[in-house]
Amino acid sequence: MPALRLTILRFLLLLAACGCLSRPALAQLERYDALADAPLSEDRPTPATATALRDELLFQRATQTYLWALPLINTLGMKEGSERVFGAGYNVLPVWKKRLDARTLVTTPNSDVIYAMGYVDLGKDGPLVFEAPPNLQGILLDVWQRPIPVDGGKFFGDVGLPGPDGGKGGKFLILPPGHDGPVPEGFFVYRSATRNVFIFLRAFYQDPAHLDPAVKLIEQAKIYPLHSQEQAKPMVFPDASGVPANMLPVSDGSVFDQLKRLVESEGADLAGADGLGMLAALGIVQGRPFAPDERTRAILDRGARTAYKMSRTIAFQEEVSGRSLRTYPDRRWINPLAEMTPTHPQTTLDLTWTNTVGRFIDLDTRIWFFSNYYSVSPGMVSQIPGKGAMYLIAFTDSRGENLSGASRYSLRLPPEIPAKNFWSVTLYEAANGSGLANGQPFPSLGSRDAPAANPDGSLDLWLGPQAPEGREKNWLATPPGRGYFAILRLYGPGTEALNRTWKPGDIEPQ
Repeated sequence: MPALRLTILRFLLLLAACGCLSRPALAQLERYDALADAPLSEDRPTPATATALRDELLFQRATQTYLWALPLINTLGMKEGSERVFGAGYNVLPVWKKRLDARTLVTTPNSDVIYAMGYVDLGKDGPLVFEAPPNLQGILLDVWQRPIPVDGGKFFGDVGLPGPDGGKGGKFLILPPGHDGPVPEGFFVYRSATRNVFIFLRAFYQDPAHLDPAVKLIEQAKIYPLHSQEQAKPMVFPDASGVPANMLPVSDGSVFDQLKRLVESEGADLAGADGLGMLAALGIVQGRPFAPDERTRAILDRGARTAYKMSRTIAFQEEVSGRSLRTYPDRRWINPLAEMTPTHPQTTLDLTWTNTVGRFIDLDTRIWFFSNYYSVSPGMVSQIPGKGAMYLIAFTDSRGENLSGASRYSLRLPPEIPAKNFWSVTLYEAANGSGLANGQPFPSLGSRDAPAANPDGSLDLWLGPQAPEGREKNWLATPPGRGYFAILRLYGPGTEALNRTWKPGDIEPQ
């Protein structure tokens, strides 16, 4: 065996010397060898071996727990980041009244709608009523960001335009896990699998210079406990626009303190026995103190930081779990959510990230999504013309090269863009998925900005550090030294978009 190992090592060194295997790759293999070949004494690990392997086990458990829990970490980043700045409670509903700009750090927000995001605890406050005005669009999601099922089986998560009220407004009753009491009449009933619920609302405006109607629409919303409406706290709608708030997923060891707080709130409703076992292996158990010593803290921190980078490695892949995310065979645009609706189940993946054939969680696709995005519902990914939205994401230019802030690009959109409501192109930081801080009021450009069209009706958009002369109206600034990616949104996509007969050009280097 020693001779065989020596032969393998010489072969690997030969590969490294000829450039077939990089020095970092060789060093990584040597690190694995050090673990696999750690010395034993009388068939037992030596004290040094036992210490090294225990530390490695803790590190690996920390990384894998982080990746498994990424939807929770995404929700907790938004919840705790919002509550630090705007306050907590079922009655607190921050609204981005002047649109959401790059000062709010949150994954891939849309700067072209009015946002409101709230967080409620059914374990603390019991069943809650959400009253929605007409013409609102929103989603009710549990803490895993799974759309909450609605009694009757036809709707999941959606409220307002794509929901059971059909945009007419109404009262939505959100019930906690295991609720088996009587349900009063007059409500659309949503049964959450977790106590913590994320309320995500959007209102649409027609003119960027007149946002008040959309803001006032959201401010008609009410949230209050079912059994104490008379004593309910009055609604508060903080203006979140322009207020620095970090609502990103935590990327260091403090994430495990977040998960501990969530376990105390949710208990056994948070996950199955295996998932709770992963948390317990790190010392996170309901009712027990979580007080890792300094050495353990240091390893957990390194595990979380490594897992965050692992998640972002997965996040920029164009193929995940053996499935290409390409929307068109001859373009670089991708979309992981196409045809995931109950009425178009051509994929094996549902909106809880479950493989419906093998009945397992598609972990890598879930990691891919929650690294850069949040919230999904049937209404969002509807394949009905004129409904929902179509999302096209570009990580690279037409050559497959990463988009770079120092470079100049053009993007051509063919005539008659099939978007009933509006379209927009928005740029996001490669570092964390938040809006690209490019010095412009918003890192987006769309139909409501009335960019100049070409004589044939097509549009050329320009991305780069400086605007081409005379093209300022069609230009999105990009800061040198920073990577970014782009999302093209079609709200109310037409048949031509859904059947792929209309398709955007790639982002072309200039």
